[in-house]
Order: sequence, then C-alpha cells, then structure tokens
Amino acid sequence: MKILLVGGGGREHAIAAAVKRSPQNPLLYTVMSKMNPGIAALSEDVLIGDEKDAAAVAAFAEKNGIDLAFIGPEAPLSAGVSDALWNAGVPAVGPKKDCARIETDKAWARKFIEKNGIDGNPEYAVFTDYEEAAAFIDKLKDVAVKPAGLTGGKGVKVMGDQLPDIAAAKEYTKEVLKGDSVVIEERFIGEEFTLQAFVDGKNLAFCPTAQDHKRAYEGDVGPNTGGMGAYTNAGALLPFLTEEEYETAKRIMKETVAAFPKETGEEFKGMLYGQFILTKRGPKLIEYNARFGDPEAMNVLSLLETDMVEIMKAVTTGTLDQLEVEFSKKATVCKYAVPAGYPDEPKKDAEIEVSADAGAAIASEKTGPNSDLIIYYSSVYEKDGKIFTTGSRSVGVVGLAETIEEAEKIAQNALDNQIKGDLFFRRDVGTNALVQKRIDHMNEIRSEK
Repeated sequence: MKILLVGGGGREHAIAAAVKRSPQNPLLYTVMSKMNPGIAALSEDVLIGDEKDAAAVAAFAEKNGIDLAFIGPEAPLSAGVSDALWNAGVPAVGPKKDCARIETDKAWARKFIEKNGIDGNPEYAVFTDYEEAAAFIDKLKDVAVKPAGLTGGKGVKVMGDQLPDIAAAKEYTKEVLKGDSVVIEERFIGEEFTLQAFVDGKNLAFCPTAQDHKRAYEGDVGPNTGGMGAYTNAGALLPFLTEEEYETAKRIMKETVAAFPKETGEEFKGMLYGQFILTKRGPKLIEYNARFGDPEAMNVLSLLETDMVEIMKAVTTGTLDQLEVEFSKKATVCKYAVPAGYPDEPKKDAEIEVSADAGAAIASEKTGPNSDLIIYYSSVYEKDGKIFTTGSRSVGVVGLAETIEEAEKIAQNALDNQIKGDLFFRRDVGTNALVQKRIDHMNEIRSEK
C-alpha cells in the first residue's frame, strides 16, 4: 500500500507513526510546507510545498501511485485538497470542502446544528454590523466572541478569561469585524473536553476523551496557544466525566454526521473533533474541527492498537461498522516543549538536543501502545544533523502508563532530563493537583443543579 500524508506538524508525525505501525508495511509519501524530520524519516518521498495547493497534491499522489490519503491540518481541507484527491481517484481520509465548513466557518456550523435540531448549541447570533453585535452583547451580558473563519485555535475570546468585561468584549468584536463576520455566543461555564472520532459518512469510531490546555502558562493563564498539552485517562472517560455525559456527547456527534448529506450533498469522511464543555446542563458544544486535534492526536494515536491502514480503508469505503477500532487502556500525558517566548515572541533557530535514550522514543513504526515514552516532532527543522526551533510548538512528549499520575512523571522526566534547549513547557499538565481541580470544579457545578 502507498499512503499519502498531507501536513507536517506534531499531529501529522503521530498519524505517520500510526500508519507505519501497520503490519501491511505501507510506504508513506508526504506533502508538507516545512520539512518535519520525524515524518521525513518515515517517508519514501517528500514534497515540500504548499499543503493547500490541491492540484499539486493530487499530481504528487498520481505520480506516486497513491492508494489512500490522510489529510492532517484544517487549511488543506478548506482549500479542497480532499475533493481534488477523490477526483483523481485517490480515496482520502479528510472531509471534502463543503463538509469541512463545520470547522472553517463557525457561523455556518452554528446554523447547521440549529437547523438540524441537534443539541449542544448556545444562544448565539452572527453579525457583520458592530452596533447590532454590541446590543446582543448587552442582552447576553456574559459572552464568547468568535471570528467566523479559521484562526488556528487562537481567535476565540471569552469573558471572565481573555475579556475582563463587556467593554472588552465589544472592543474585540470591533476588531474582528474589520476582517470577518463575528459570532457572539452565551458563555458556558464548566470543564472542556475533546471527543474525536473516525467517521465513514455514517458510522463513528470514537477515540478516548482528552482534555487540552490552550493557555500558555501554568494555572491556565496567559495567551491562548494551539495547545500546550493534553491528557487521557485509562479507558474512554476523563476523571470528571460520567458515562451518561459521554453518551450525550457521542449522540450529538452521531446526529451531526447524519445531517451532512442533506445539508451538503456529501458524506463526512475523516476525523470529526467535538470540543465540548461539561456544564450543569450536561455537555454543550463549543465547536467542531474537521480533523484530529494537536496535541490530542498524539495522545490517542499513541494508544491505537488497530491497523491504521485498515481504519483508513474503512473510512473511505463506508465500512467502519465492520471494524473494531481499539485503543490501549493506558493513560497518556502529552506536554509540548515550545520555544522560549512562545507564543508572542518565540525564539527561533535555537538548537534542541535529544539524548540518545530519548532518541529511541522518537515516533516511528517501533513506537506505540507498548511504549512508555513517545516523542513527536512538530515545528522544527534539521540542519547538519541537528534540530532547531521555528516560531511555533517544537516537540510533543507523551508518557504512557497505567495511571495519569505515572504518565505525567514519564513525560516530565523526559522534558527535564532528555531534551535540552531554550524551551519551556507547562509542568502542571496531567498532574494530580490539576486533575483534582477539574474533578472538584465539576462536582461543584453539578451540585448547583
């Protein structure tokens, strides 16, 4: 089998390693905008170019006789790369452009959910006029402000968090409206969690739930980032999540998938990522993504036991219901090492040194659920056999163990002793104190009913 991967970040390194673990010994070909040394080491051939250039991606696939493709990031999906691959006779894991709107157009997504009677929406409205938006903010009083388009996970601002008061919410709304329409929503209060699923158009195979940490600094403060780390529990449920709440989130995602054909004329085939918040009224939907999360892909794909190539076949042929997609029952903690000064003034071109022991843990066909440590390269580059930072997240370090506590210690030990450079990371991701804080917060919210 010849597999094409589009994308070059930490998420895609996790996808590449999962593909290469397949007992079918597939050959991997990759299109990425910058050379990721971890992915390059697993690839037969690499095209360094624009991941959004649908014609170039399709031509590379045809030249190499690709059998199946996996599209990692959101930007190529928005640009119609999946459509181009299917048109070239290459089945792709990644929704076509019209279905990817569930992520790429937040206004469309809210209307889609509302129109199809799916649970989880907040009270919301979409605006192009500032005065109307300001009046709606005055009405709701406690809001989230979202640019309608793609922002790389950094555009959403919430009152009581990045926005201290109504005046700040209005000011940010004015800023967004200079280049985009704006979605104003009621602010949900609770604990966020991520539920991801492989989708074949009708059937969903769910991954373990994860919790991402967007804020740059410990204690959930500082600017938003693409994600500083995430953890999963042993099994499907995070420690603060009940079986009933989990089933509600799954039902919302199943109803969403069922609604795509009548709305777009296309089935959703790829990864659907539900970003939920657990409130006193149960799980509510913050947003959907049309691809794996980053870092959450590193957590769940480290645990994947089922042949990734078989999953890709099932997604593209609509036969996921005939395949048991299984994950190890271990817990994981992923911590991102990022350049000093990230995200506002990241230090670029700083060398990263990975010890010989940790080097053996760099994600490949040899790593997986039986590992206790897996290291994924993200936005780094290699020169003269050395690894250097760019301006974005550098290295994802995943600990795997029987408990979150043990997994956190494995990840933190690697960051402290096996990876050197002008880097920083959040020590609190996956710690007992942080996880207990989440449990206590949800117990407090549930007691308010």
